Amino acid sequence: MAMTQRGRSRASRRGARQKTKHRRPAPRRARRIDPVEAEIIRGAMETVCFEMATHVSLTATTPILNQSNERNATILDGRGALAALSVGIPQFMLSSTLPVRFALEFFGPEGLYEGDVLVGNDPYHGGGHLPDYNIFAPVFAGGELVLIASIQCHHADTGGGMPGGYNVDAGDIWAEGVRFPAVKIFERGVERKDITYFMRVNNRTPTFLGDLRAQVGAAQLGVRRLQEIIERHGVEAVRGAAEYMIDYAARRFREEVAKWRDGTYVSDVYVDQDPKGNKDIHIHCAVTVDGDRLKVDFTGSDDRDNLAAYSTYGNTRGYVVAQIASMMDPSIPKNEGFFDSIELVVPQGCCLNPPPNKSVAAGTHHPGTEVGEAIALALEQVVPERCCPQIYKMGMPTVIFGKNPETGQLFIDHSVDTFGAYCGAVHGQDGWGAMNVSFGNLIRATGEINESIFPVRHMGRDYATDSGGAGKWRGCPGTLYEKQILAPSQIYTYVVGRKYPMPGIAGGGNGAPNQLRLRTGGPHEHEVETTAFYVDHQPGEGYAYRYGGGGGWGDPIERDPSAVRDDVLDEYVSIAAAARDYGVVLTGSLEALDLEVDDAATAKRRGEMRASRG
Repeated sequence: MAMTQRGRSRASRRGARQKTKHRRPAPRRARRIDPVEAEIIRGAMETVCFEMATHVSLTATTPILNQSNERNATILDGRGALAALSVGIPQFMLSSTLPVRFALEFFGPEGLYEGDVLVGNDPYHGGGHLPDYNIFAPVFAGGELVLIASIQCHHADTGGGMPGGYNVDAGDIWAEGVRFPAVKIFERGVERKDITYFMRVNNRTPTFLGDLRAQVGAAQLGVRRLQEIIERHGVEAVRGAAEYMIDYAARRFREEVAKWRDGTYVSDVYVDQDPKGNKDIHIHCAVTVDGDRLKVDFTGSDDRDNLAAYSTYGNTRGYVVAQIASMMDPSIPKNEGFFDSIELVVPQGCCLNPPPNKSVAAGTHHPGTEVGEAIALALEQVVPERCCPQIYKMGMPTVIFGKNPETGQLFIDHSVDTFGAYCGAVHGQDGWGAMNVSFGNLIRATGEINESIFPVRHMGRDYATDSGGAGKWRGCPGTLYEKQILAPSQIYTYVVGRKYPMPGIAGGGNGAPNQLRLRTGGPHEHEVETTAFYVDHQPGEGYAYRYGGGGGWGDPIERDPSAVRDDVLDEYVSIAAAARDYGVVLTGSLEALDLEVDDAATAKRRGEMRASRG
């Protein structure tokens, strides 16, 4: 049965709700609101979101939260509709609503109280995967539920069959870790110590409780700040502002879509394999533009029974919205009005909306991120100048775990200090930075700090020449990272992007493929082809990861020859690739830094390249 955000019949909508354990927000009554005041309230709520997220970065205890910023805050109205968010990881911004909605339905109108704080991480109650803990708290005024403050973070462990929260060998969701559909950890302002202790003893991270309390503190801070806004403007004005901005976003969305050419545009993309080695995980996408209506349909995507790569519905929905939002006017608010304007069809049982209780640890990345790739390649036919796939190709983080000789405790290093990626080019702009755009404000953790926390050492990091996809605008080169391990450890990871690297757009070339080599520096060095299960590393051994490269945009032989010369001087592109991929012939040498474009030879070479294309 198809999952749809705007179904064709009441019966189909009811069936969809039953299968995903969540509902759309209840209808609301229209309120009159001054547009200026609505914008002021919206800005205030977005500031509260930013403050909540910053609170976690300043108080959390593990690098994945206090350095890499893998967290995001949102504010929902009393019906569970997204009202405001902060700059963060798009997937987090867009997958926070469904767990909250489940809690509202589960506890009912009389089941939530002032001072409550709840936690949810269950992929089958609206979440992405188990490491993503969503902590949220209701905001009351005069006994009425007005808003909900939510902060979502990725934690270092979830219990289950292996350290790190990425048990991609799990047979089902229970083997991945502990599920929390909607659990109160504070009730009426009082901590439920039994729940907190239960969560603590089911998590391997020694500092887990500090991270948990950092999130709780952020949610409670959000409640206080939102109560101040309500006191300043009044309940009716705050509710009216949220409704006004949701309606405004929906109207702006429709106006944008109405400019696009009508039609149905299809694409097919693939993931190299799942963690079990099942090859060519297929995502089929059909995007229909009909006036001011937009439909995204994934019917035809991989539905093999034996897959170990599933993206939950909430995760898929988040990637859909993130990709489409990147292709529209950025001034359109990202709230429930934007979400509801997309008719989303994801058949239950396919790799983007799994059967109940399947393992989803790896699927939150792949095929989850390929959702954005599929939409970008489909809409490349409509708005190519706005197409940049909001994706990455990494499989999963390279998780290192073992006993820290300095503390005697288990350490879990998610390699957030060495995670490098690549940004695809867009119309008018080369790929920039060494972090993919879909990760929003995620940053690479500081290597020097992590060397003091974990028994590891950074040996090298640099761009790799000829790894960015060729194009009128060049994809960002991929990065090569080398990391040495100083204590007996094990590495667990899953690699993709070797067969299907980052795609080019509008005639641009693909980025280079990924390559991960383990046990470097020793006699047992080898390349990971699919999955590394608990690979032992002795002190002095390490790993070398080349994170592919971003895709190019546009025909490479339209690139300004002087820009190609600069790329060669910067060692992003080799002299040979300048001639082969761009048709640019250079004189001089890189060593002497006297490279110049041979205009006549370049014109001849580019003419030959055009002729060879027919």
